[in-house]
Amino acid sequence: MSAHGVPTPLTAVKSGPLTGTADVPGDKSISHRSLIFGAMAVGETRITGLLEGQDVLDTGRAMQALGAEVTRHDDGTWTVQGVGVGGFSEPDHVIDCGNSGTGVRLLMGAVATHGFATTFTGDASLNSRPMARVTDPLALFGAEAVGRSRGRLPLTLVGACEPVPVRYATPVPSAQVKSAVLLAGLNAPGQTVVIEKEATRDHTERMLAGFGAEISTEVTDEGRVITLTGQPELRPQTIVVPRDPSSAAFPVCAALITEGSDVLVPNICLNPTRAGLFETLRDMGADLTYENLREEGGEPVADLRARFSPDMKGIEVPAERAASMIDEYPILSVVAANAEGVTYMPGVAELRVKESDRIDAMARGLEACGVTVEEGSDWWKVHGRGAGGVRGGGTVAARLDHRIAMSFLCLGFSAQNTVTVDDAGPIATSFPIFRPLMEQLGARFQDRQE
Repeated sequence: MSAHGVPTPLTAVKSGPLTGTADVPGDKSISHRSLIFGAMAVGETRITGLLEGQDVLDTGRAMQALGAEVTRHDDGTWTVQGVGVGGFSEPDHVIDCGNSGTGVRLLMGAVATHGFATTFTGDASLNSRPMARVTDPLALFGAEAVGRSRGRLPLTLVGACEPVPVRYATPVPSAQVKSAVLLAGLNAPGQTVVIEKEATRDHTERMLAGFGAEISTEVTDEGRVITLTGQPELRPQTIVVPRDPSSAAFPVCAALITEGSDVLVPNICLNPTRAGLFETLRDMGADLTYENLREEGGEPVADLRARFSPDMKGIEVPAERAASMIDEYPILSVVAANAEGVTYMPGVAELRVKESDRIDAMARGLEACGVTVEEGSDWWKVHGRGAGGVRGGGTVAARLDHRIAMSFLCLGFSAQNTVTVDDAGPIATSFPIFRPLMEQLGARFQDRQE
């Protein structure tokens, strides 16, 4: 069922060419961080282009619960009146993070070095996800997590009254874990150090520097060594949120597999720690070009043009690329189903612990639509059926996962028969305008299967 109510099944119908401009929402990762860092600065941060999906709105409410003032204005801009590093106050109610793993893990880091208790919960999907990967390193600062087995929500995080700085090597590539440790380190004395063997999205480091924190990154034999000096006074900022590459993935990939399509997706963040999908698509032979390359707010940005690409080939996706496209593997598997040959995706164990087990969810759904899939604990293969060769006709379980739902709807635009997802409600967590945007391009939906 939907994250916030009754299930809302939705069916995608084979569509004509997708054409036009797709103005996707603001980047979700940067939106979360804009609210959190704005709340930890002294003074007023102004944000334009904020993603107004449920996940980000839940983070905004959490900032208010911790004492910051968060306001949406009539012109669509947002302001955050921050309380400064160390200035959060104990919330008087449970913080509900809905479906957002990013939101809850970053928030845990933000409160871990404050001397009070915060209780977190979420929807059924979030409450089933492992949180020990964050609570374990936060315990090194002196925080204590009290809750269910394996650190699952609901849980109460008792912040450290006298936090100590930490040196921590992340055991798996995870921007959420890295960011949680850095956020905790903001209110700890001395230098907190995070070491990651593989580069993950670096929005936290970029934004901390922009807000005035003393932070550096050095590449050594250990990996990327990120050093943060604690207890700074963060300066408020004016932030223009670029558009989300993870959301752009859906109209881009839908255009590549839907006959006759030509879609422009403007103002997309091409941070190299986020753009692995687009590099992979081009390796497969996609007609995908970058136009108007530029830099905005310290982030590389471009307009993406995607055209129907009937001659794409399956490839082996480099395992070292996984961190830069971990959220895009579901929609990549849809493209792979429409390519010739086998697409092999190794090094993706992280997909097993996302909003759903995304390897299993996509494998079962693709099989229901006539596509052969092989899988292991940290890899999977999709046997492509060529352009327009996917049978479709299946009803698939979205499993409370917005990216699973959108991926299968995109498959339905090019499949021989309709594709139905059992619940499209979770799409609102990250891409609330998905349906009208795709309809504007020429995509066809039915609210029930006919």
